Amino acid sequence: MFFDGAVNAIGVGIGVILISPTGQHYPATARLQFFCTNNTTEYEACIMGMNMEINQDVEELLIMGDFDLIIRQTQDEWETQDIKLIPYKQHVEDLSKRFKSVEFRYIPRFHNELVDALATFASMLPYPGNVHIDPLEIQI
Repeated sequence: MFFDGAVNAIGVGIGVILISPTGQHYPATARLQFFCTNNTTEYEACIMGMNMEINQDVEELLIMGDFDLIIRQTQDEWETQDIKLIPYKQHVEDLSKRFKSVEFRYIPRFHNELVDALATFASMLPYPGNVHIDPLEIQI
């Protein structure tokens, strides 16, 4: 699973790409309805992806992201000092218990470009509220 978040003057978006063992790609994106920090968006994206994996009954999960802070905090290499991020880290830990195995891995930004584009795209599109929007279909 790849994840990323995007914050800009227009809005906040998150993106995830799930990849099956057979190589099938499942992109997902969402626009958050509140402004927040980059750190928060990264956690929101990671949590969205983990929930999607849980809904698919995935047992083993490799989570990759380009935001070193989140990866190091989830690996317990760095302490979570921001009091606003502590509930996010705890929620990720709780979700991790629902898998047989979970590994968090840092990757360079250039390996995360597609999911970064999804998050940026979501942050820039106006969301009309209760209107249904069909998902984007992307072929790789």
